[in-house]
Amino acid sequence: MIRAGRRQYAQNSDDLAKAMGISIGTFRNKQPYTDKDFPPLISSEGARVKLWDSQQTAAHLAGRPVPALPDEDDDQDLLDRNEAAAELGVTPKTWDDYKTHPQIAPHLTKVKGVEHCPRRIVKAFRTAKGDSAEAGPKGRPKGSGDMVPRDEISTRVGALLDEDPAATIATVQERVGLSYAAAARALPRLRGERIADLLQAEPALIPEEAAARLGYPTAVQRTALASAATELRARQVQPYLQRVADVLGGAGLAEQQDVTVQRLEGDVLAAAVLLSGSDTPALVWDERYGWRTAISRRHPIGKETGTPPEADGIRYLSEELQPEPAELLTALTDGRRGSRQPKTIHPAGAALHG
Repeated sequence: MIRAGRRQYAQNSDDLAKAMGISIGTFRNKQPYTDKDFPPLISSEGARVKLWDSQQTAAHLAGRPVPALPDEDDDQDLLDRNEAAAELGVTPKTWDDYKTHPQIAPHLTKVKGVEHCPRRIVKAFRTAKGDSAEAGPKGRPKGSGDMVPRDEISTRVGALLDEDPAATIATVQERVGLSYAAAARALPRLRGERIADLLQAEPALIPEEAAARLGYPTAVQRTALASAATELRARQVQPYLQRVADVLGGAGLAEQQDVTVQRLEGDVLAAAVLLSGSDTPALVWDERYGWRTAISRRHPIGKETGTPPEADGIRYLSEELQPEPAELLTALTDGRRGSRQPKTIHPAGAALHG
């Protein structure tokens, strides 16, 4: 976490490499921060973007005693995704849903490209969470649209699942105020995420055992397990996609960013990496076709779920579905415009643990 009043000292890998007088590539290869005497990270364990306190690293590099940071929690501490989730006692995936709540969203702030939330906001939300879960509308008038903002659906349906794992679509419609279609999408997705959490925590479990332990009725397990399979695929590929974004960032073609895996129609996975140092607005990865360039920065993936045609500004960068980042970097910067036909692999039928 970033301790209260120390935001200005937050330092990412690029900053630290410059302070050490080495390239970011050398920094990533040598990983000097793994030395036992190097100041500890101020980002959470497993965070995608590493952060340090620049006063501590400067002292270490100068051979001076490293000053200690405050060790008592403060309401003004800035918590990253993992730390905010831990403060609430939920998974980081659940925090991704909670952070869209109007009580949290306005207070989110990015430090060195990493989203943080003040501890006081997280604590206040934890206190009020039970009340706000009950505060939603109790029904949906016939013919009306969803009565819940889209970014609050996961939070409210998740709270209902906490209360009743066997909640039905009709219950969600009545208690949360969603249309049938919205409730039918939200319930399997959230059940799938929780099955995935349990399978990752206990790898010896089989999916059906995880679903039963979570209290999901047999009648809903098929869709929940299918959703869990998609969620596990997303979690498996996310580190690779983040590595691509980090390499592009290190090459000056993109700002530091957290890559989010999205579900397209048919539970197909896709993701986008926004570019800033290239004529190409973004790169798009689709698990069926691999990497292609995009023509829009605002909506890089778009609604197209088939193979986008090769046209001006759109081209495939590799025949492989998950090429090494260096290959993408070369394809993006070498100026070639030749067509590369992607391999097509549809995820349908993929094993849950595949």
